[in-house]
Amino acid sequence: QVQLVESGGGLVQPGGSLRLSCTASGFIFKSYAMNWYRQAPGKERELVAGITSSGRTANYADSVKGRFTISRDNAKNTVYLQMNSLKPEDTAVYYCNARSVPAGTKNYWGQGTQVTVSS
Repeated sequence: QVQLVESGGGLVQPGGSLRLSCTASGFIFKSYAMNWYRQAPGKERELVAGITSSGRTANYADSVKGRFTISRDNAKNTVYLQMNSLKPEDTAVYYCNARSVPAGTKNYWGQGTQVTVSS
């Protein structure tokens, strides 16, 4: 049974930091690229950051470059999203995504974790 379990969301003040975690089970984690998406109320889900199966390459949405860092620990089947200098516009539900490589034929989602940036 495939599971992606996110944790680490919450309420933080502008300028603060949070670290999201996503722990995977039920598939071969090191064979999947991992991504973080987010969806704000009334908006489409957007890709925030992605990391290759090896962890060597990461990419980011322009809106989070320089503030967010994605990383993974294949020994722990876990991917992280370190979020610094948070802004109110970062408020959203954040979702963990696993995509098989190279063809992306298998695609799994977590249940999401709420991040709220507000004073």
